[in-house]
Amino acid sequence: MGDIYLIKDLANTTGHSIETVKYYLKIGLIKELGKTPNTNFRYFDEESVRSLNKIRTLRTEHKSIAQIKEILTEGRGK
Repeated sequence: MGDIYLIKDLANTTGHSIETVKYYLKIGLIKELGKTPNTNFRYFDEESVRSLNKIRTLRTEHKSIAQIKEILTEGRGK
């Protein structure tokens, strides 16, 4: 199993703000692996890091959120 990230670690690793990561989670661009039992913190894996890096690249190419969602969905095999 690879690295596991809490939301703040995911934000720091990818250069996104915590609010942006939460927004992308809310609209379904990324998915959490689960939540810690005692604290209910969300945790993520390397797939989320790759997705956030891809989102950043696509945003610099002026892709809309809808276009990004479509691109990421195709990459996951729908």
